[in-house]
Amino acid sequence: MTAPHPATPPAAQALKSHLAKVFAQYPIEVAHGEGVWLHARDGRKILDFYGGHAVAGLGYGHPRWLAALERQARQMAFQTNALPMTIRERAAARLVKFAGLGLDTVFWINSGAEANENALKLAFKITGRTKAVALEQGWHGRTAGAGALTWGAAGKWYGFPRTPFEVSFTPRNDPAAVERFVDSNTAAVIVEPVQGVGGAYDVGRPMLQALRQRCDDVGAMLIFDEVQCGMGRTGAPFAANYHGVTPDMLTAAKALGNGFPVSALLLSPAVAARVQYDDMGTTFGGGPMACAVAEAVIDTIESESLLANVRLVSTYIRSNCIIGPVTGIQGAGFLLGLKTSRPAKEVQAALMAKNILTGTSGDAHVLRLLPAYILNEGHVDQLRDALSTIPA
Repeated sequence: MTAPHPATPPAAQALKSHLAKVFAQYPIEVAHGEGVWLHARDGRKILDFYGGHAVAGLGYGHPRWLAALERQARQMAFQTNALPMTIRERAAARLVKFAGLGLDTVFWINSGAEANENALKLAFKITGRTKAVALEQGWHGRTAGAGALTWGAAGKWYGFPRTPFEVSFTPRNDPAAVERFVDSNTAAVIVEPVQGVGGAYDVGRPMLQALRQRCDDVGAMLIFDEVQCGMGRTGAPFAANYHGVTPDMLTAAKALGNGFPVSALLLSPAVAARVQYDDMGTTFGGGPMACAVAEAVIDTIESESLLANVRLVSTYIRSNCIIGPVTGIQGAGFLLGLKTSRPAKEVQAALMAKNILTGTSGDAHVLRLLPAYILNEGHVDQLRDALSTIPA
């Protein structure tokens, strides 16, 4: 994740000595949210193109989400995985059907990094190999395994004395280079089909196909990290659908819960057949409230035709927002990177002054958009108009 504006909201000062100082802060304090709008304590109404870092896929206060959360909280807020629950099974079946990829087994967990960690662990256990490969500029989480495969982590924040396995990074835009990095000692290749922190960069079908073919050739497992780009953000259920390439495992989180902590690891039948008791475990993963909201998110995406809306409005952004300091647009769906002629942080600050919240990325000249799927063309017009007033 990239750091936002370093200012600390005045109302947060009282908590300053009690919170770990690991997050830079945007210069606003949010009082509440509604739809795609944030209402700050100082009275400002802010148009949110950042979506809580790709989490708020349905926006804020969606009635279906709220109803599912309240209903399940009243019925049963939590129960251990040792006791079967219909909601857990039903949500898994709903997610498998929504994905439509033939990945027919679900392991419920709590966060994207945890999902990636378990996917990697399974790959190493099943193959008996010692190496994993990721793409340059990729981001997979802050845990030991996922962090080891996050580009640049070792030099910035990784912290562990050594990685738990051998790590290689292949260029993200060179299908011909894949054979040099993925070999018979590779247990897994993990890739964000559309990179988030890496600049809203669409890796593209040729690269994904090359990874799929090479994994098949050498017996490695292909993992799609769709923590940020999945759950409808590309305008398809997952980027795997968008690009027509199916991995052996796929991870989902963020928009899956629309703000409630939940993640999922989807497994192919071949991988699921190798999973044994105690290979994975979790206390809170698969909790009934998490499963209820995940089910509600899927129901809402489908019943309100939000995938079609993402595709429509994404096209509108591409057609209207190359203006002012924006020289081009990359990415897919509602994971878009606005290429900027000046540092993206400057453009972000200028938009914030106009009450529009956006994100930056690992690329200093890419402004990241991760809006809710309910965004409409009128909201885009406001972004366009604001960009037109910012000098290039």
